[in-house]
Parts: sequence; structure tokens; C-alpha cells
Amino acid sequence: MESRTLPVPDGLDGTRVDAGLAKMLGFSRSFAAEVAEAGGVSVDGVMLGKSDRLRAGGWLEVSWQPKEEPRIVPIAVPELGIVHDDDDMVVVDKPTGVAAHPSLGWEGPTVVGALAAAGFRVATSGAPERQGVVHRLDVGTSGLMVVAKTETAYTALKRAFKERTVEKIYHAVVQGHPDPLVGTIDAPIGRHPHHQWKFAVTPGGKPSVTHYETLEAFPGASLLEIHLETGRTHQIRVHMAAHRHPCVGDPLYGADPTMAARLGLTRQWLHAHQLAFAHPATGDWVRFASPYPEDFQHALGLLRDSGR
Repeated sequence: MESRTLPVPDGLDGTRVDAGLAKMLGFSRSFAAEVAEAGGVSVDGVMLGKSDRLRAGGWLEVSWQPKEEPRIVPIAVPELGIVHDDDDMVVVDKPTGVAAHPSLGWEGPTVVGALAAAGFRVATSGAPERQGVVHRLDVGTSGLMVVAKTETAYTALKRAFKERTVEKIYHAVVQGHPDPLVGTIDAPIGRHPHHQWKFAVTPGGKPSVTHYETLEAFPGASLLEIHLETGRTHQIRVHMAAHRHPCVGDPLYGADPTMAARLGLTRQWLHAHQLAFAHPATGDWVRFASPYPEDFQHALGLLRDSGR
């Protein structure tokens, strides 16, 4: 068990406990919430929950059981497709149920673990558990990811994503028909104020911009092509839900479970379809594409049949 005792600084007056602990002690927001929920946080002797507010000048006491840091475990993922491989990078087609990299609480397969099991050597830059990873996809989102194999490539690709010079094209099936059929959603995204694992459009969130275009319309649903200008966690899922058109199969953000069941979906219909950027070594513009997985093709077939 570890503990810290310190005064709450003026700058964190009124801040949520989980957010304040993250800033003061370097915890992740989720771990800070776990510590509070376990009864490990008090101010002036009064125990606080994760959503309670800190008071400047109060004497903060925090006790927690350290967690083992996540590490890369080589686990073969036969379904992981290798779309492109050269001396500088590897582009993979990630199946659903695979995380980008290890994290606390995740015990399933990861992209970096699968690459290690397959004998790939990737860049050592970044946190130890996410070596070579320059961007991420949700566990339930399939499609294209690029992983750097050299330190030079890691630096170049991280810069490209940060400067928004990477073209990221997703396809999604959403409930209903967006109006207008082509548009832009420009709304800041931050952590959901009441749900630990969700995100939401919030006034204090990070700037987030999503461009969408309707490719096909079906009874009760639409196939969209989506261009991300920014890359926030759950961005497409949050923006489309805020627009009242959640991704089909995404109950976390309000999708109708009966539609998902009818289409045979056990996850959100969201696929990283295309990825294009300047090659980190040559500077040549390269583009990669990923076909729809079988479950998505099946769901689309059912939707198309329903419109005939």
C-alpha cells in the first residue's frame, strides 16, 4: 500500500476528485476513480467519492494499492492482416476484439503483442507497453493501423498525426438518416461527467471535428463515409450519438439493441477503411485500404435486402 498526504492547491479548487488526483499524482483518470471508489481518498478526514469536488487548502490523504504496469505479451492473432511491411513501418488490418496495446484491466490480445509473436521488431519509442504505436483503434473497431518499426519512422508518423496530415477514412452504419446528408460535426469531446468509461460532447472538452457523407440509405439506417480531422477517443461514436444517429450495434452510446440483433451484430458497425500519409522515410504519399469484415458485409446485405 502506498500513500500521499498533501494540501489541495488553489488551482484545483472545485475540481472533481478523479481529475484532481490525475493532475496531482500522475494517475490515469480511471485509476484515480478506482482509488476513490475503494475509499482511498479523504480531505480533512472526510472520505470522498470520485465525483466529489476538491476544496483548496484542504488536507488531502490518498492511499492506494499499486497496480502492475501493463506489459507486452506475445499472443498470436491469426486474423491480424499484414497489409504492408517494409523497413520503416508495418500496416495491419486489425480484427475486432484486439486492443492496440496493453493497458490496465485488459487481458486480451493486442496489436503489438501479435506483432511480437509474429517476429516483428518495432520501434522502442513511446511508453514500454505501446512501443511503435502512433495511433489507436478501439477494441471493437476493425480496420487499418500503422505501427512504426524504427525510431525515425515513429517520430515522423507521430508528427504527421499531430499535425493532422494523415488522411483517416472510416465507414460506419448509423441509425436513421443524417440531415443534411453531407456535413461536419464540430463539437468538443471530453470525459462523460457521470460515466467512467464514456466520453461526451462537453463545453470543456478538446476540439473535435468529424466530416461525414452519406453513401447509401436504407430503411432506418445509413452507410456513411467519415473523415476525421481530429482523433479523440470514441470521436465518431460520440459525435454521431450527439447528432442522434449512433453507430448501429453501439449500445454504450444509445444504439437500439434490437436492430443490432436483427443484423447479427455484436459490436458497433465502424471500420477504419482507408489510411493515407507521407511515407516516413521516402516522403511518398501512400494509401492503404481494408475491405469490410464478414459480419459487416452480412449486416449490409440484410440492410440492402430490406430496402428492396
